[in-house]
This record gives sequence, C-alpha cells and structure tokens, in this order.
Amino acid sequence: MQFANPIPVKEIAAKIGARIIGDDSLMATGINEIHQVRKGDITFVDVKKYFDKSLKSDASIIILNEKVKCPKGKALLWCDNPFEAYNSIVLEHRPFRPLSTTISDTAEIHPTAIIEPNVVIGHHVTIGANTHIQANVTIAEHVIIGNDVVIQSGAAIGTDAFYFKRTEEGYLPWRSGGRVIIEDKVRIGAGCTINKGVSGDTVIGAGTKIDCQVHIGHDVVVGKNCLFAAQVGIGGNTVVGDEVIIYGQAGISHNVTIGNKVIIHAKSGVSKSLEEGKSYFGYPANEARTMYKELAALRHLPTFFANYYEK
Repeated sequence: MQFANPIPVKEIAAKIGARIIGDDSLMATGINEIHQVRKGDITFVDVKKYFDKSLKSDASIIILNEKVKCPKGKALLWCDNPFEAYNSIVLEHRPFRPLSTTISDTAEIHPTAIIEPNVVIGHHVTIGANTHIQANVTIAEHVIIGNDVVIQSGAAIGTDAFYFKRTEEGYLPWRSGGRVIIEDKVRIGAGCTINKGVSGDTVIGAGTKIDCQVHIGHDVVVGKNCLFAAQVGIGGNTVVGDEVIIYGQAGISHNVTIGNKVIIHAKSGVSKSLEEGKSYFGYPANEARTMYKELAALRHLPTFFANYYEK
C-alpha cells in the first residue's frame, strides 16, 4: 500500500512509540508485508529467525522488537509490539468505513456500465466502460474494474485477505490494506470470491476468463488470457503467468509461480512452482506425461505380483 504523500520516519516513530535506530531522515512512501516490500516501504518482524530476511529485504523501515544493528541506508523502529504498530499504521491510512448505502458515494462508475439490482459497491471503487455487473454481486472497497468486464451473479470481489497473526490470545486479523485490480475484458463466473491484497494488489490480467465458484487468494497476480474452470482455488501471493489453463477443482498452494502457457489438469494439487509451457497432473502435480506413465505402471502391479508369487 502506497501513502498519498511521503511520511517522515520520525513522525511514524512518535505515533507508535518506537525508538529509531539508523537513519532518522528517511521518508516512508508505503507500508507492505514482507512478500511485497519495495524501497521506501515500512514492514515489520517480531520473530527472531526472520530478522535477517527482513533486514536484507528492500524495505527501508523495519519495525521490530529487539535492538539489532541497522543496515546502512535503513531505519529500524524498536518497539514492544511490532504487529500492533504495523496494523495501526495501515488502519490510519486505510481506515475501516462501513457502508451506509448500497452504492458508495465515492464510487466512480462509467455511464455505460450496467449495474443490475441488488449490487453492493463499496468505497473508492472504479468501474470502467461497458462493464456488466450482474445482480447480487458485492464489490468491496478499493476495487478497480476495467472496461468490458462481466461479473456474474453472487460474486464477491475485494473480500478481506485470509491472513492472521497467531498470538497467545488467538488469531488476530491483519487490516487488509490492498486492492483488487480487474483488467479489461475479464469475465468472472457466478459465486467467485477474490480477496484483496494484505498490502499489495490482487490482479486479474486482461482477457482472463474465470468459471463459477473459483477462489483467488490475497495478493495473487494472474496474467493475461488465462482460463480457470470451476472450483479452482489459488493460495495467497501466487503468481500465474499468461495464457495459463487450470481445469476444475485444481488447487494451487500459496507463494508459488506458475509459468506462462502452463496447463494444470482437473483435481491436481500444486505445491511448488511450475515451469512454463508444460502440462501437469496429479497430487502433488507433476508433468502429465510422467504421471500417466506412473498410473499405467501401477495398473500392472497386481498382475506382476500375482505372476511373481506363482513362480
């Protein structure tokens, strides 16, 4: 999530009650969890084994709960509860504001867009030309929808990220400060759910077609002209290339990359990144040709063992 204007690190430290270690002249331009950070961003870490990853990341400002040596060109904000501090900054710049009308007065809807009955449109939503939103769709805050998009009945776009901080008191939700961006000529089937990013953007690339009851997790980036069949599920922070085809009920883990023009067959389970231009099948998914050979070999095992014991 990017700030409207850069914020001095001294101002941030004062608000969260943190001590600055390192360069106190820095300006924060955004705030992101570790998977999405860029130069100028604030992030946080409160588990020692992840300190090194955070300190070596692109983030310029790191909130943490131990005094450590600060890398050159960065600033550390030392405080008791980094997660609460991080969440408070997100809430300040992306405050929760419940809807009091069916369509927010901050929504920008092109005059050629078709909005059917019982559609709910949240704050700061943009809907482009010739887009058709069917009845009973919910579009939550900070969703950007391009031109010539079709979203079928019952879809929910921009739902909160399924992202929690585990504590002794239980699971605490992060404030979802990201967005959903749906590019031009996308088609989204009935009953689909697309989570907004934790702090970055969930993106559906131009020309992609999504069947009914597909779920796309937080911060997923889907390429252009993809085709997803019904009941596909894609975990958070996954990147899907261009022209990828995923058949029904396939499940994709979080934090993986699917190369361009990959085909994933029905009911496959993807737990690692897949090379572009190949076809995959099975659980865990492997190259389809290899998996079909293994299945053929398995079918011969009863006969093999029967002949073996007869000897």
